[in-house]
Amino acid sequence: MDGKERSLSVLLSFDEVVLPIYVKLGYVRYVVRSDPTEAAAVCYRNPYDLYVYEGGSMASGQLSREEALACVGCRHACHILLYADTEAQLFEEIPIRHIVLMQMRFDGLLGFPGGLVDPSEESLEEGLSRELWEELGFSLSVTLEDHVSSCHNPSSSSSHLITHFYARRMEEKEIREVEKAAASTATDHGHEVMGMVRVPLYTLKGGEGGLPSFLSHSFIGNSRSQLEDALVRFGLVTPEELQTALTHAEQRRKQPWGGAA
Repeated sequence: MDGKERSLSVLLSFDEVVLPIYVKLGYVRYVVRSDPTEAAAVCYRNPYDLYVYEGGSMASGQLSREEALACVGCRHACHILLYADTEAQLFEEIPIRHIVLMQMRFDGLLGFPGGLVDPSEESLEEGLSRELWEELGFSLSVTLEDHVSSCHNPSSSSSHLITHFYARRMEEKEIREVEKAAASTATDHGHEVMGMVRVPLYTLKGGEGGLPSFLSHSFIGNSRSQLEDALVRFGLVTPEELQTALTHAEQRRKQPWGGAA
């Protein structure tokens, strides 16, 4: 399979702010220029090969919601990032700043709440709301305003899976209610979902803990890239903070036993 075929077989979206960070860190290895409309920068980063368009505001694989729904034979998965501001501090000295929720899945991978939705039976937003009730035990009516992006899933090119990403800013009190409900009333707790986790957005001294350690874990599909994009998109971390975290995460993965003490 040549470079052009590979670049078009697995696609992923990136925010225009995040892509230069990947370029600087050396994730982008070469550029396919066989056709201006198909020019793509190819990124390599475990656990999947990531492919993004060079230039433009979004990367390859990016679709409008309408284009995604018009895809014949495609499956659809919807997931959401829930976040809130907080004044809390770690050890009374490190600002936590924001609460960002993800979950530990049944397969041991990190991901966002949500799941498969059949647009022939319900809207994407209705399906995601249903999934959230099952996984979180919390009633949340997702709307079109929460939609962030739709793109081809880089790990499921053969199954034509399109992932739709949403985000909702909440109050800290609401986030705590979600966490409580997820552990006490959600039907999927302990089955498809092992539990909710908060993303640490700080980097501890030496770069060994916090966001770098979190990013060195294993994520399902393109959820890690969705997280990185959202953190910068919504101002939860600066591009510089993300670049530092990614650098330390990469170094951690290269160390024996993942850099663990």
